[in-house]
Amino acid sequence: MHLTRITDVHIHIQPWRELKPPVLEVMWRGKEVSATEVMDRAGVWRAGLVNYPSPDVMGFTDATNAFAVKYAQADRERLLPYGGVHPRFTKDAAGDVDRLADLGIRLVKIHPPHQGMPANAYTDGLTALGTIYRRCEERGLPVMIHTGTSIFPGARSKYGNPMELDDVAIDFPDLRIVMAHGGRPLYMEEAFFVLRRHRGMWLDVSGIPPARLLEYFPRLSELADRVLWGTDWPSPGVKDMRINIDQFLALPLSDAHKKAILETNALALFPAPR
Repeated sequence: MHLTRITDVHIHIQPWRELKPPVLEVMWRGKEVSATEVMDRAGVWRAGLVNYPSPDVMGFTDATNAFAVKYAQADRERLLPYGGVHPRFTKDAAGDVDRLADLGIRLVKIHPPHQGMPANAYTDGLTALGTIYRRCEERGLPVMIHTGTSIFPGARSKYGNPMELDDVAIDFPDLRIVMAHGGRPLYMEEAFFVLRRHRGMWLDVSGIPPARLLEYFPRLSELADRVLWGTDWPSPGVKDMRINIDQFLALPLSDAHKKAILETNALALFPAPR
């Protein structure tokens, strides 16, 4: 199977120096390596650089957004910069989204366990979160929402239930939502229900051991046109981007579905420059 345009929608190239010491003990410290070198070795064409502010839990400030854009300038075709607005700390939610879009951010990341609120907290008074979703919807920016657990110190995994994305998809029907991690390892049934219900929802399979992907989602082929490849590299448990790809290619899925998940679906979400 010939694949030359694989997109990994979920890797972490972040300002590691901002991480809090207890988080560094869990996260591979590494260094700010050249993402394109790692991608070349793995046979990956493009990658989404996940960044978002979480000053109180992870240590990342709003400077992470500028970091992502600056890093991606090394190869604008292959590196897709992601950024975020912290719903609990922002003073100008709509303006902050506009500034991200104007910077060149390609996707806005919301991380409920690391930002201390459920994904639908706008239904319970956190109006800034609803403003972020609305402005992303208006600007055509996809939103990636973390689902599932997090092992980092201070992370609140109770906010990782994908069912809360049901509200978001109902209230912002034109918003393109990427459900990161498919609720792993606890909420896969909820994740699949929400994904089936809402046509504007995408599933990012990063953080799920590829060899077990069909154990997590036995009916994955039914929605293969909305599944996005991702690894979560270099998070704990992800040894190598290429090993993950090879394990995925060994699954009993059709070549058409494999190609859609690895290549063509991401091109629909992030069209390549012409």
